[in-house]
Amino acid sequence: MTSHRLRSLGFWSLVVAILAYMTLPTLVVLMTSVNPTEILAFPPEGISFQWYEKALTYPDFQRAFKNGLIVTSLASTAALIVGSTFAWLVHRYTFRGRGLLEAVLWSPLIIPHFTLGFGFLLLGGAFGLQQGYVMIVLAHMVLVMPFVTRAVYVSLANIDPDLTRAAANLGASPFHVLTRIELPLVLPGMAGGWLIAAVLSLTEFTASLYVTGSRTQTLPVAMYNYIREYADPTVSAISALLIIATTLIMFIADRAFGLRRVLAIDTH
Repeated sequence: MTSHRLRSLGFWSLVVAILAYMTLPTLVVLMTSVNPTEILAFPPEGISFQWYEKALTYPDFQRAFKNGLIVTSLASTAALIVGSTFAWLVHRYTFRGRGLLEAVLWSPLIIPHFTLGFGFLLLGGAFGLQQGYVMIVLAHMVLVMPFVTRAVYVSLANIDPDLTRAAANLGASPFHVLTRIELPLVLPGMAGGWLIAAVLSLTEFTASLYVTGSRTQTLPVAMYNYIREYADPTVSAISALLIIATTLIMFIADRAFGLRRVLAIDTH
């Protein structure tokens, strides 16, 4: 019993240590965002929300946030259309090269983002599209598409095959089976996948650093450029706003769409 308790204590101590390691940077950012002094300092010497006001009114951040919304909406929607199509093909059909197609679809998860960003930079230069919205959207679409494909594929796999067989036996065409049976059941997965893609696209930095310019920079790139020149807590304030907004969005999405089930985290 003593040995079992020691192992249990050691396991939960490790879990707590890992959670603390993962959440400590977030807590530091949140605390430094209310520091009244004009330099980043921890622990804060008081509480002030002046940096939140500056973060929300700083022109470069406002322009970058608008750029980010444009890129995010286009990239996430394109990833939803393309990713859903590939997820349906991989789930529905068995064909030669299917394994290779799946490997290509999942490859952005393991390829470093700076490699993809540099590749799109060279590709944009070859076609005269460098640092424009086209290359930014394409780069973001490639980066977030695996998450959309995964969400839609899991939703398709969770559909009871007897439903589609019954519809086909009753005379429904493949088109009607797709639009009347499968699509309504997959919509939560598509919505959840799009939302995850949007959050990832809005906060993407590494690849964006290569493919954006001064007029097309997104918010993370604008934050990076700001902190290279200034050392006040404004970046901590905008980071805190992103953390809070992302947490709320993902919580609401999990309640609305069941992201654990969509992403196969919870199969019950």
